[in-house]
Amino acid sequence: MTRINDCFNLLDFEKAARERLPSPLFHYISGGADDETTKSANTSSFDRYHLTPAFLRDIRKVDMRRTVFGVDLAWPVMLSPTGLTGVFHPDGERAVAQAAASSGVAYSLSTMATTSIEDVAAAARGPKIYQLYLLKDDAANIEMIDRCKAANFDVLCLTVDTVVAGNRERDHRTGLTVPPRLNRRNIVGFARRPAWCLRYLAGGGVSLPNIPAGDGNQNLGTLAAYFAANMEQNITWSRVERLMRHWGKPFIVKGLQSVADARNAAASGVTGIVVSNHGGRQLDGGAATVDLVANMVDAVGDRLEVVLDSGVRRGSHVVKALAMGARACMIGRPYLYGLSAFGKPGVERVLGLLRQETERTLGLIGCASVDEVSRRHITPADRLPDFLQYAAAEPNPTTKFTRSMK
Repeated sequence: MTRINDCFNLLDFEKAARERLPSPLFHYISGGADDETTKSANTSSFDRYHLTPAFLRDIRKVDMRRTVFGVDLAWPVMLSPTGLTGVFHPDGERAVAQAAASSGVAYSLSTMATTSIEDVAAAARGPKIYQLYLLKDDAANIEMIDRCKAANFDVLCLTVDTVVAGNRERDHRTGLTVPPRLNRRNIVGFARRPAWCLRYLAGGGVSLPNIPAGDGNQNLGTLAAYFAANMEQNITWSRVERLMRHWGKPFIVKGLQSVADARNAAASGVTGIVVSNHGGRQLDGGAATVDLVANMVDAVGDRLEVVLDSGVRRGSHVVKALAMGARACMIGRPYLYGLSAFGKPGVERVLGLLRQETERTLGLIGCASVDEVSRRHITPADRLPDFLQYAAAEPNPTTKFTRSMK
């Protein structure tokens, strides 16, 4: 069994979570839509971009502070909103929000959270974002927004890429239901993880306390069905502008993936956008977000801030995104793996390792501040100098390279 001190990078936490979670729940976190090509590409596509260091620089102190969406961050990372967090570990959203505050990053609370807006606000003093899934009932939407106002959340984030539910085949194969129940497909997976089962049963199950329920019923199964039936499928920019005016604070849109949508967002007056494909859990076959962010940044200029979400697993990934013009990155699955395996200490270690990697990478490319990172620090692999392309392709390129210099 993997121990917390045996985890030296974010991928190690995925192994630790797999060892502790019932397999249907692990696959719920890990899985993507359809063939999961976009989910895989989100991470692997970072390898197509090479960092270019500049040496002989003073990097004795690296300043990673940055203000994003009006909130101050100790380093340029935010935690993505994830639903049903309390299912994976009883520490749930409170623990994640507290770990985020300790690390100096922003925490995003999901509409589908198992902890209320008010309880998260009371538990953690760091910057907080509320992620809104828009329902057909505007009164319900306004009620959630007003609760966030009263709880002093800093930013409202409207997610727009879930108007149709993605096809997550792993959940069908494992027989996962909401809430988790035993059935012929998953009984072995749950039976092999008695510690999780005992914790879940001792906690009395979970609810979705942030979705207004007219009948007062906050049973997870009932509200999940209500939510699925009432998701708004006609989100317009005029609707966005009305919500933004009602909120009156920084307002961002998450899930955009095209230059045209980025320009529309800038024209609407939103504070920023999150370039995201929902971690590959919605549309399969779409591009990796790292391949999209630079063009979107160029399209909007300084009219709004752009953050990259989906696929970040290394501090070098964060730095590559910054070099392309992103103000920060969001992570989701890695902190869920840390939470699932070790509770709050797991989230803290995930963030600690990623922070160290980010700072180290900045130093290695010769940047004493995140504000120094620019396009000159990154090169697409297909645009490398000819001799470097040749070196990457040949098992032993030295001889031919030497001959070419004669």
